[in-house]
Parts: sequence; structure tokens; C-alpha cells
Amino acid sequence: MAIILFDSNAHQTLLPLTYTRPVADLRIGILTIAEKWGKHLNSDFSYQTEPYLSTKFPIKIEAENIFINGTVCPDENLLEAIDKLHIGEALKHNDQLLAVKLPENDAKNFNALGAFDRVTNYVHEMVVINYPEDIFRKNDVELRKDYKLLTKGRSSATISATNTIIGTDFFAEEGAIAECSTFNTTNGPIYLAAATEVWEGTHIRGAFALCEESQLKMGAKIYGATTVGPYCRVGGEINNTVIWGYSSKGHEGYLGNAVLGEWCNIGADSNNSNLKNNYAEVKLWDYTTQRFRKTGLQFCGLIMADHAKCAINTMFNTGTVVGISANLFGAGFPRNFVPDFAWGGAQGFEVYTLKKMFETTEKVFARRDHRVFNETERDILRTVFDLTEQYRRF
Repeated sequence: MAIILFDSNAHQTLLPLTYTRPVADLRIGILTIAEKWGKHLNSDFSYQTEPYLSTKFPIKIEAENIFINGTVCPDENLLEAIDKLHIGEALKHNDQLLAVKLPENDAKNFNALGAFDRVTNYVHEMVVINYPEDIFRKNDVELRKDYKLLTKGRSSATISATNTIIGTDFFAEEGAIAECSTFNTTNGPIYLAAATEVWEGTHIRGAFALCEESQLKMGAKIYGATTVGPYCRVGGEINNTVIWGYSSKGHEGYLGNAVLGEWCNIGADSNNSNLKNNYAEVKLWDYTTQRFRKTGLQFCGLIMADHAKCAINTMFNTGTVVGISANLFGAGFPRNFVPDFAWGGAQGFEVYTLKKMFETTEKVFARRDHRVFNETERDILRTVFDLTEQYRRF
């Protein structure tokens, strides 16, 4: 049985985060949405996504296939409902397709907007990711669920006695290292993956996850619900933030109610505002409407897409969206929407050309032995550069 995670129209509403990935490749909690389904169903998975992403994220069809909406995170009720599906039967919630089981020939022509002969209505609440801010808003719920999934029936590795652990929901994989730090699990669990390092003087309040090969630098202050993805190095003050992987925020500065993609870099003493001075509702740039959208949130900080970077002392205003491979520097607050492949800051922007961007990205990838900046990666970025040209009217 093949598990295939399909993109819905949320692939557009989640931009710019989904320019470089399928929806189900979003990390929320400890795992990506696809990894959650793979673990729950004990199966490999693939994606049905935008054509330009399909080389990196190919679809794999078998004799029997379950297509699952990539915006939806699994839970016990949903898993039970999907398990009961028969071939040709679909599961929907308020006309939204959640899952359908199809034979090989029908799977090859799958259309999420198509009609299905047999439909079961699903009535339970779910965790669904439709907008970028949903990732940090719902990270606490998903982090707790993933913690239970990954630690069920297992015992934590022992960490150094120089640390102080408050509460019982603490789990360290073998190879995790921590010294002279505090871990407070009374408000949520704390998970340290294999080969992670927590340097001296760090203070963490759960819920929190540190994914494989990542490091927290000395004196870091981490508040829940925060996830630091794999191969990251972070420091300073972080609150309710999801950092996907291969990104750095290595110095002092505040990051809160935020999402950082992969290969991002935050310069020393950079800060984001997550609350307006007048306590008003925060708006975020929406690629689908090309205007700012009300979020219903009072606390909302920074949304930064893959490969974006900022120089030292950068100041991000409340509710700032930074596009793919934007490069920010200079004094003052940059605008609340920084287009993809923009180079500059509050004083103005120019286009960050693909040639220059590729030169930098090759050097960044070279720092990770197991990742290669190959032609597939270049083709994706070339397509994104073309798709976002309309926003770069500098």
C-alpha cells in the first residue's frame, strides 16, 4: 500500500514556505507532516505536488494507494477512519478531501477536486495547516503528540548530572549531550534528538524539541512551544518558533512567534517584533490575494522562507514575511513584505540575481557533507525566481 501526500490549494496559501516543498514536507511539532503519517502507518510515503517540485519529491504509485491531504496532521480518530476506507472510497470533511483509497489506474489520474462514487463524512476536529502562522500557532499540540509517538515504550538516555531537570517529560536520544543547563518540563515535554548539543548555561521551558545534529549555544533562553530542526545552531532568546533545518541564529537577539525555513541565517543582535505597540491584530502578506490578510492574532512575528538571510542588527517589524532567498541588511525596519530574491533593506532593494545566489548557496551547502546543491535544487530555484518576478518592481 502506497501512502501519497497530496497538495491542496493550501500550497498557495502557505507561500512562500511552499515554493520549495510540498505541503506535507512542512515541519510542525518534531516531525514533518509526511514523517508523522509514515510513522503512524509504518510505511514509506511520497508526494503529489507541483510539477516543478516532482523531480525532488516524486510520486510512487503501487497496486493500492492511499492519497492523504498534506495539510492534515494525523490523530487516532483520523487514522481509524482512513484504515476503514475501501478501494474507491473517499473521506471528506465539509467538502474538503481528507483521504481516498485508489487502485493503480485511478491513482495515475488522481484529482483532489474530482468526484468520488463513495464518500464518508468525517466529523471530528483536526489539526490542519492552511497558513504560515498555523505552524507556530499549532506547534504546541503537534510537539506533544510527536513526543508521545517517538518515546512510547522507550527510556531516555542519561545526560550529565551537571544539568537540572524539572518534571518528568524529558527524553534524550543516545548521543545527545548537555552540560550545566536547566530543562523545565512542567509546561510541556522536552525532546533532544541524537547527536544534539546543549551548551552550558542554557535554559529551556517546554514544550521543546531539538532535532538531530543541532546545537544550542551558551546562555540560550528557549520558551515553548519551540522546535529547532536538524543541523541548526541557535542562541539568544527564542519563543514559540519553528526552525525547519540547516539554519542558523547563532547569536543574541529575539525571535518569537516565527517560522524559519531551511538554509536561513539570522545575523547577530537581530530581533523581530511579535506584538504591535497598539496591541492591534497582526496582518501578514498573502500571495494569493497580493495584499495583507488579517490573521486574528495579537502575537505574530516573522515568516522567513528558505535561503533567506539578514545582516547584524536587523529589525523585523510585527508580521513580516520574507521571501525565498531574500538578503536583508542596513539600518531601519525593512518593509513587512520582502519579495523573493530581494537584496537590500529599508533604504531600497535590487534583484538578487540567480548567479550571485547560486554562488552563495554552493558555499552554504558545502558546509553540510550530506547535502549537495545539485541541478535539481537549481531548477527549483530557477522556477521560483520566475514565479516571483511580479513582486520585484524595485
